[in-house]
Amino acid sequence: MLEIRNVYKTFSPGTINEKKALNGINLTLNDGDFVTVIGGNGAGKSTILNMICGVYPVDRGTILIDGVDVTKLPEYKRAKYLGRVFQDPMMGTAADMWIEENLALASRRGLRRGLGWAIKKSERKRYRELLAELDLGLEDRLSTKVGLLSGGQRQAITLLMATIRQPKLLMLDEHTAALDPKTAKKVLEITDKIVKEHGLTTLMVTHNMRDAIEYGNRLIMMHEGRIIVDVSGDDKKKLTVEDLLGMFERASGTEFASDRALLG
Repeated sequence: MLEIRNVYKTFSPGTINEKKALNGINLTLNDGDFVTVIGGNGAGKSTILNMICGVYPVDRGTILIDGVDVTKLPEYKRAKYLGRVFQDPMMGTAADMWIEENLALASRRGLRRGLGWAIKKSERKRYRELLAELDLGLEDRLSTKVGLLSGGQRQAITLLMATIRQPKLLMLDEHTAALDPKTAKKVLEITDKIVKEHGLTTLMVTHNMRDAIEYGNRLIMMHEGRIIVDVSGDDKKKLTVEDLLGMFERASGTEFASDRALLG
């Protein structure tokens, strides 16, 4: 579903602020893979997501989604393949619009627009059913403005919006980092449920080692723009935080230095 071939990216090349963000990244995700990505600050985690989404052009290399070469496609042309949830709960929804209006916008993504009723009775019924599955009491609040909801509720709705048309690739960029631990746990459970139900190919960047181990069928660890650890299947299921730290130190030759990841 996703192929990243020998991708390089350097920011501010030739200046004092030069930063090699990606150094020859190679990564393949099979259909239905749920991959967690972890690493220290500046390891290249979010840069990978931004490269896939077309936020920045690659310096060298190739990116394919479901066999389609998207390397040179602008961001808006890649959008039909992708669903994305950001770290900031405020970024994925329109605060002044109702819950049902946000869901209606997401359900029409990539489709031709015309004149007609904005939301049909059948759609409203479907939205209620989807919201009920979140178990947050939102199914009876369709006409509530999203801006009045909590951060966790907004992030759950953003997840629904990102997956309502079942994208080829779901991108989660530290999407629970801004939430309190209890709410973050709930949003991760909802994420896991949606991904499994629809068999979505998913790339989840996280700062939390325990979450990286608990969720998904594969874990990759990054350091200085490279993938240095790649664990899947039974090996991943048996991992502990201590195991992961040991693997990182052996592969990188240095200690893992992210307090957020360790304390998480």
